[in-house]
Amino acid sequence: MSLSQDLDTVIRNVPDFPKPGIQFKDITPLFAHPNLIERVIEDFVNQYKDGVDVIVGVESRGFLFGVPLALKLGIPFVLARKAGKLPADKISHTYDLEYGTATLEMHSDSIQAGQRVVIIDDLLATGGTARATASLVQELGGTVASFAFVIALDFLKGAETLPAPSYSILHY
Repeated sequence: MSLSQDLDTVIRNVPDFPKPGIQFKDITPLFAHPNLIERVIEDFVNQYKDGVDVIVGVESRGFLFGVPLALKLGIPFVLARKAGKLPADKISHTYDLEYGTATLEMHSDSIQAGQRVVIIDDLLATGGTARATASLVQELGGTVASFAFVIALDFLKGAETLPAPSYSILHY
C-alpha cells in the first residue's frame, strides 16, 4: 500500500471533539508504528532535501515531525509555541481558530533574515495556525518556502489561504 493508504488505516476519527460537529483526526495511534513514522519523515525529507534553511514546528504535534525532519536535513529546528511558554525575548501573533482564538509565539532570535523556512504541523484545516506561524516567520525576516502537513482536510480549503505552497501526505 502507499504511505497515504497506510496512514489512513491508523488515523483515528473522533466525532464531536473538541466540540459538536468537529470530526477530529487523531494521529496518536501513528506513534505505535515506528516504521510508519519513519516513512513519514523520509517522505518529508525527500520533499525538502534541497534549498531549506530552517524547519519551524507548530506546537505541539508539529514538534513530533519537525525535529526528526530537521535532524535528517541537518538544519535548525525552531519552535512556534502557545503564549507564555517561551522564556526569552519573543514576538507573538493572535489568530482565529475553527473553535476560538489562540496566540503563538517565537523567540525573536530564532529566524535570521532571508532564511528559507518550512512550517510543519500534523494537520491543515482552515489554515489559521499555519498563517499565524507564517506571520511570525515573516516578521523575523524569514521566507516561508513551504508548509508541510501529515494530513490536509481539503474540504476546508486551508491550502488556498496559505502564503506559500503546501505539501500533505494524506488528504481527506
